[in-house]
Amino acid sequence: MHDEFLCHVTAYGICGGRRVGVPLGTYRAPTLALAMWWLRDRASWIAERLDPDPEAPYYPPNSVAPVADTTPDVSGMLRAWCGDMDQQELTADLLAAGQLVRIATRDDTTEYELLAESVDALRMQRTIPLLTVPAA
Repeated sequence: MHDEFLCHVTAYGICGGRRVGVPLGTYRAPTLALAMWWLRDRASWIAERLDPDPEAPYYPPNSVAPVADTTPDVSGMLRAWCGDMDQQELTADLLAAGQLVRIATRDDTTEYELLAESVDALRMQRTIPLLTVPAA
């Protein structure tokens, strides 16, 4: 069982003809449950900012406009992932097994990526090359 997890959220887009990543947050989770909570929280956070409730009192009237039906539904995908218990269980199982987990979705201009991985698995990957180097 892996005990500590490194989680990242990044948005990728094109700037000056180059793909650029903008970090949206990093969290070193001391438990699997907290890693899963943080990933869901960040997915919800992104979804709310991309698709806010236009009736919310903190938005001026007519400040939020609908997008075309052909626009990919990033916020819908992120909300669906958060609410899908099978996906949550699969993600937790993969993390507990030491595997890297990547949840990604994109719209016309930006890709949103949530990553999580075991700190123990990272440490083991770094030491394997040192253990397999031939001695002269």
